[in-house]
Amino acid sequence: MSLLKVSGLGKSFGGVKAVDGIDFEIAAGELLALIGPNGAGKSTTFNMVNGQLRANAGSIRFDGHELVGLRPRQIWRLGVGRTFQIAETFASLTVVENVQMALLSADRKLFSMWRRAGDYRRADALALLEQVGMAGQADRPCSVLAYGDVKRVELAIAMANQPKLLLMDEPTAGMAPGERNELMALTKRLVVERGMAVLFTEHSMDVVFAHSDRVIVLARGRLIAEGTPLQIRDHPKVQEVYFGTGKTFEKAAKKEAA
Repeated sequence: MSLLKVSGLGKSFGGVKAVDGIDFEIAAGELLALIGPNGAGKSTTFNMVNGQLRANAGSIRFDGHELVGLRPRQIWRLGVGRTFQIAETFASLTVVENVQMALLSADRKLFSMWRRAGDYRRADALALLEQVGMAGQADRPCSVLAYGDVKRVELAIAMANQPKLLLMDEPTAGMAPGERNELMALTKRLVVERGMAVLFTEHSMDVVFAHSDRVIVLARGRLIAEGTPLQIRDHPKVQEVYFGTGKTFEKAAKKEAA
């Protein structure tokens, strides 16, 4: 059964169709990669699911709710989390305080002044950090962390609302190959343990082929292919869109991993 079902989704900017009638679904416990060359419509699709952009056409059904027309905050409260291409944390706060702030927001107490954030659900915050391997650095300021560790903290923050669906925008951008695969292996483990779904955009084909369950491919706003990583890697239309008639995904992935 689908947790997220996108049907006939479209978005135009003036006379340009950035997304042109695409359909796809995600089930609970599934990690779905959304890929495509620059200008394919990935970010537009992603931002429509998140509510940052409103679709001109189509439907986005999530867990029985229509998302088209809802604001990002409303969608978040329904159980859709998000991480960003550039990790967003409060650098002046400690690791655990960042997660506590997310818990305050999830509990709708972010603007309540009756309790200090440092006292709020610390045990729950530490439990989330334990899941992402950051409990040992809980009391360090985020400003001194390595970038890969900041991305782990951001993941813990995104989990504070107990999302059923997690949207990850270029989750491994700026990371070394080893860090990329560690983060996505961690994400895959959380998907299995929590039974949630993940939709992620990604340029690193080694990450896509190693960690996704399925892949959908956009080009010029249209969905041109959908399937397992193996099916997508060998798909002639996808090869043509990305590389013309020369280079292959296998060669590109080996180059990235080098």
